Amino acid sequence: MNDTRLCPACGASNQCSLADPRSAAQACWCYSVSIDPKVIEALPPELRNQSCLCPRCAQVDLQLQAAKGKANR
Repeated sequence: MNDTRLCPACGASNQCSLADPRSAAQACWCYSVSIDPKVIEALPPELRNQSCLCPRCAQVDLQLQAAKGKANR
């Protein structure tokens, strides 16, 4: 897989702002979360560091929801 807009684990959109020229100047969602290194280690070596995981595969949905909640206060 070489499409940087897709999650290497599931193939869905990874929602990476850096992979989309329209939003490349914005910080990616992954900058505001902590991804467990074990999640990345679970990927086959040839898929690591090729594109971002999606929030679901990165297992950070709760962190993103909490960040949105703080922003809406």
